[in-house]
Amino acid sequence: MEIEKKQSLSETFKVYFDRRMIKILLLGAISGFPWVIIGSSLSLWLKEDGLSRSTIGWAGLIFAVYAFNYLWAPIIDRIRVPWLTEKVGHRRGWIISMQTMILTCLICWSLINPTTNLALVISIGLIIAIASATQDITVDALRIEQIGEHEGKSMQAGAAMAVVGWWTGYKLGGVVALNSAEFFQKAGFENYWQVTFLILGILIIGCNIGLMFINEPPPTDRAESQRQTDKIIEGKLGTSNIFTKIIAWSTGTIIGPVISFFKKNGFKIAIAILGFVFLFKIGEAFLGRMSVIFYKEIGFTKSDIALYSKGLGWVTTVIFTLLGGLFAIRSGVIKAMFVSGILMASTNLLFSLLAWSGKSEILFAVAVIFDDMAAAFATVAFVAFISLLVDRTYTATQYALLASIGTAGRTTLAASSGALVDWLNGDWGIFFIITAVMVIPSLIFLYMIKDKLKLND
Repeated sequence: MEIEKKQSLSETFKVYFDRRMIKILLLGAISGFPWVIIGSSLSLWLKEDGLSRSTIGWAGLIFAVYAFNYLWAPIIDRIRVPWLTEKVGHRRGWIISMQTMILTCLICWSLINPTTNLALVISIGLIIAIASATQDITVDALRIEQIGEHEGKSMQAGAAMAVVGWWTGYKLGGVVALNSAEFFQKAGFENYWQVTFLILGILIIGCNIGLMFINEPPPTDRAESQRQTDKIIEGKLGTSNIFTKIIAWSTGTIIGPVISFFKKNGFKIAIAILGFVFLFKIGEAFLGRMSVIFYKEIGFTKSDIALYSKGLGWVTTVIFTLLGGLFAIRSGVIKAMFVSGILMASTNLLFSLLAWSGKSEILFAVAVIFDDMAAAFATVAFVAFISLLVDRTYTATQYALLASIGTAGRTTLAASSGALVDWLNGDWGIFFIITAVMVIPSLIFLYMIKDKLKLND
């Protein structure tokens, strides 16, 4: 009988020193940075121009496009970007195209005033969200394809590094955005946010330069599997001509990934997986959507928010994401999901204490540290979980489907976060308690399916 020796903690930690992890870190940063633009930056821009909490909350509906990017993910999986694909590869060609679109939108924002052109500001924000959501399809696919299909430990470590990268792009991008806005405001610039968006555009250019150092694996196996699916569908149509080829290609592109997911897991388990994914991070989204507004109303400045929520939060997130990755590797991704869900609910209650105690830098720091710790654990477990579910034939589409369903819960429902605070007459303490309770339904779904899941580990 062969006895498997359990790895020591130091041996497990060595997986992070794989060169592929640095590339995944950069991909995560590219994915996370746009959320700074349409998240905290846009929210504060609108807040400081005198718009209401409800208006800012509903403006967050632009994030809903992340919930639907799976609809065009099949096209991203198969359509080649003219010229760019030949020069830099299929995945990188799409990423560069979307980064260019985001950069153009930032330049447009720098030229308009939100008070007099709110509809235009939100429309441009929607374009940024669409470009970012499209970019995420290829970023996630390229990240998963850096790791072998059955390298379970490396996949979970890669998930941790992707999360570290995402939060690096989001948190440090937020530090740059908030401090730049504060600097230009104090320097006397009337349109200080518009100038800040030009600074953020420079970071977009830097992301594109870094992307060139990430290799793209050849797509031969994926393309061959997709062609085989097309041939099977064409065979069932009975004849072979230009029309049946188009039908087979369209059907294989759009329906193939969905059929593969349900066939692998079974209908009931697949539905339960989708229910869990939809509900898991709703409470975190409600808190996140209103957190900057809460900090501002309780008396913290943009510099305070940059220091505690972005700077300190980034350090905490990096540390606990790496630890969360180790925990997922050693304890299993399912147990990590349960632990992180309970942590998310518990740490949201710290913001209730902050709301009821009034402005306190110590309590603010404590709340941010523990909230980011919980968010780090939850995100790395969640990313690892859905990464281990996907079929490599349809990497981009299936990951986009699962990720977008998770985003659907966070964005569509959390759009009412500002209205909820108003309905509670500004009682932030009760609001944060409600966000803590929101995680319970998802954990019930996970408990129902935990012994029946089929993961690529």
